[in-house]
Amino acid sequence: MGSQAVAGTPMGSGGGHRQGSTTSRSGVNQMCGIAGLAGGDAVRHQKTVAAMGDSQHYRGPDGTMHITGRDGRAVLAMNTLLIVDPQAVTGPYLDRDTGLLLAFNGEIYNWRSQARAWGIEIGERESDAHFVLRAWARIGPSCLDGLDGMFALAVYDPRAATLFLARDRLGEKPLYWRLDGGRLAFASEVSTLTGYGSAPLVLRPEVTAIETPAGVDTPFQGIQLLAPATLLSFDVTTGSIDQMTWWHLEDRAPFTGAYTEALAGFSTILAEQIPLRAPSCDFALLLSGGLDSAVLAYLMRPPVCVTVRYRGQDRLDESSTAAVIARDIKSELVVVEPDHADFTTALPHMMRALDYPMGNASTFSEHMAYRKISDLGLRVVVGGLGPDEFLMGYVRQALVLFGPDAVLNAGLEAYRPLAVKLLHTAGETLDPAEAVTRLILRGPDPDGRVRDLVADAMARAGGDLARGLTLADLATAWRPLVMTSDKLASAYALERRSPYLARDLVEFSYRLPVEHKITDPAQGKRVLRDAAKALGLPREIWAGRDKLGFASPVPAWLNGRLAAWTDAQINTALADAPASFRPLLEGGLARGGRFDRTRMQALMAAAWLSGQAVRVAA
Repeated sequence: MGSQAVAGTPMGSGGGHRQGSTTSRSGVNQMCGIAGLAGGDAVRHQKTVAAMGDSQHYRGPDGTMHITGRDGRAVLAMNTLLIVDPQAVTGPYLDRDTGLLLAFNGEIYNWRSQARAWGIEIGERESDAHFVLRAWARIGPSCLDGLDGMFALAVYDPRAATLFLARDRLGEKPLYWRLDGGRLAFASEVSTLTGYGSAPLVLRPEVTAIETPAGVDTPFQGIQLLAPATLLSFDVTTGSIDQMTWWHLEDRAPFTGAYTEALAGFSTILAEQIPLRAPSCDFALLLSGGLDSAVLAYLMRPPVCVTVRYRGQDRLDESSTAAVIARDIKSELVVVEPDHADFTTALPHMMRALDYPMGNASTFSEHMAYRKISDLGLRVVVGGLGPDEFLMGYVRQALVLFGPDAVLNAGLEAYRPLAVKLLHTAGETLDPAEAVTRLILRGPDPDGRVRDLVADAMARAGGDLARGLTLADLATAWRPLVMTSDKLASAYALERRSPYLARDLVEFSYRLPVEHKITDPAQGKRVLRDAAKALGLPREIWAGRDKLGFASPVPAWLNGRLAAWTDAQINTALADAPASFRPLLEGGLARGGRFDRTRMQALMAAAWLSGQAVRVAA
């Protein structure tokens, strides 16, 4: 970043050495990337860890530092983004008394109240990371249950020669790891770990089924994604690894009260938790014009709202509704209008940011919105992930709950290509897990892995179909949604916040019976709609039916004005693609319909493979 290297002084003075570079910018201490290595000879690999941190510097452009454990068995690095206090203490962090090291990426929203409850003192220029370090030193990994926020963290305890890795409940912050020669390496980006050592490409079978690896797999052999709500412990002495899930959503007891009681409870949590996630600095809200982002707008009052529209695409244009909301809350509305030429230039950057193919055509809209927010000089962006999964906001959920005929007759004829997946012989009962699987699949599922994931989710729901639909989404479609948001935002040094993922809100929503979430096949999220109505939102918001979000015309471009360009990109990648990837690419050479995403998936894979070739050559 062109900053001068300086010696860092770790928090406390109980050993350890911290080095790196830092620049001063206005900003709260927000840690946007971590990396590190644990092993018997880790101290000999300080330069390697420093390079790992530097390779993801864009996640924290205000400085990348690294620190070595007092026993020489671990080196941790951290990229820092400053948001409020330019004098805030940067990480990684050292606890003087215990020798614990912490590298932290994320935001703990309840850290001040939890510090008071646990009697943990926090200094004037200290942050939630200092709280986490002291909480860990005092009560160990069990402190995770008290944290409400988004995070990926690494803690090294020299007393037990053990490295701990942990992720937040819903996987908002990514964390990858690999074993090599008795050492465990970890990082916020897969590309950081591929730079640490070679990792052959592997086409996971579910990529053709749902456009992304499932579970903890990645397209790189030997590199895994740490699962959400998971704690990994690595014993440096023995080389053994243990993993445990520290939070189980399905354990929450069903809500049994009346709807009026549910609405009151939901509205209270909404009013308490959403504003808590508004930063104390200027920030932007992704405002699509839909229900979810509109509620955030009225509760958080962002100074800037950003929406995306495409010229000549009136069906996808919600900017007029966004303008009404922005005017109502006295916010500046910034309208981004990308075109097909922007897509061709943005695609390589998008794929570098994503690390590997995931997401769909709406990823382009999100990418362009983040680019604009970064150009405005802002550092925090807020978005509306969550209600669709937990409150039955997707048409595919309504199709399972009510059946295709009821959904089509409710005015959603445009979704007939999706509904026909559930058509079967008259009188035949379609198993819910099979119905869900049919609607999720975008391609072949030769090993039945997606079907197994869905069946397991439905079983864990204990017979509650709505809860099973939520768990199935979390096991399949959720991973690319939440990870594209983090990765695309981080590529522009933005902190992405998703307020609906507050622990209390997620758990309360999950507990509600299906009739509190949806009664009309064309209109889910009942309790959120009624809360929005009570908040005084315009009728066109809480009474809206069809869901658009940040939809884009990219699929139409790929079959129209960008058809020749798309074919050229795919054919170029085919020339050198591994054999296992060729069917995926070849499938993209055919033209598809509105709901067919094969061509977009093949194009993203082509751009990614081309990027891999460039990286290897370099």
